[in-house]
Amino acid sequence: MGTAEAVAFYAQSWIATDDRAVRRIIAPDAEIEWNLGLPVDDEELVQTLHRIAAFADQVSVVSRTCAGERAALVYDCVAPFGTVRLAEFLVVAQGRVSEIRQVYDVVALRRHFPGLLET
Repeated sequence: MGTAEAVAFYAQSWIATDDRAVRRIIAPDAEIEWNLGLPVDDEELVQTLHRIAAFADQVSVVSRTCAGERAALVYDCVAPFGTVRLAEFLVVAQGRVSEIRQVYDVVALRRHFPGLLET
């Protein structure tokens, strides 16, 4: 699976709240970082993405750029109270996502997804 296919599968899986598929596409030793001020590992990432997708009225990929093994995605997460933008920077190795860097609009996330960061 190439970068574009792996990244599309990853995004479609978490947006559809298919946690098993998300876990399959993330490499076991993946490096994961985000700007939420909380510790993160693959399980915390999967749970957080699940909560976002479940609470949101709609999650859509508004931009996707792939270059070699790297990809950048921008999402709009539409909640009942407003929209939150999320950017992800991914690296794919051997058909699995091996690095994930997430950047959230933390102010909008706290405002429009209340309680998400309190777990």
